[in-house]
Amino acid sequence: MPARLDYFDGFVSDWAGKSVIDVGCGGGFMSEALARRSADVVGLDQSEGAIDAARRHALTTGLSINYRVVVAKRLGFEDESFDTVVCVDVLKHFVDLDCAISEVARKLRSGGLFLFDTINRNRVAKFIVITAAERIVELLPLGAHDPDPFIRPGELRAKLNSFDFKVLDLAGLGPRGLSGQLDIKFGKVPSNLIQYMGVAQKLSGGLLQ
Repeated sequence: MPARLDYFDGFVSDWAGKSVIDVGCGGGFMSEALARRSADVVGLDQSEGAIDAARRHALTTGLSINYRVVVAKRLGFEDESFDTVVCVDVLKHFVDLDCAISEVARKLRSGGLFLFDTINRNRVAKFIVITAAERIVELLPLGAHDPDPFIRPGELRAKLNSFDFKVLDLAGLGPRGLSGQLDIKFGKVPSNLIQYMGVAQKLSGGLLQ
């Protein structure tokens, strides 16, 4: 999560007062990080259990976050009412990616940003994420990923363009070494062969300068 947030910070210099939807917020890690930056955050997830956990944790931190149980094709809220939509580790789980991106586009104001990450679709990514991470080193739960919805960067760029987005940047995401506690540290890497993150801007109304 810190690696993605560091990357997103490069495109949002000041989160204070920004209206943000965190789609697929899970337990609220990204939502809380953005709320600490003084953003006005709505955290959405289809799992009631995840939302309950996120709400409980927010109470212990004193952070004000609007958590709701929803599905991607019906985010709720008025159209063009948010500055930013964040979608971390979720795109690859959407059954209908076109529908999800269309809904994101509807909720963003003109010039708003869509911040995301996902997994590339190729043999190497499938081996690393599923065979290695799930079955060999057991870094991820078995069956956590279905490789079919993985998406190539060019395909995602084309989909975003078709919904009136301009892709501002795509960057590889991967291991960058070990922390002092010997945990794997992730960050921006030169290749998007396995995993990548990106920023797209809704074009209607012109680009940010």
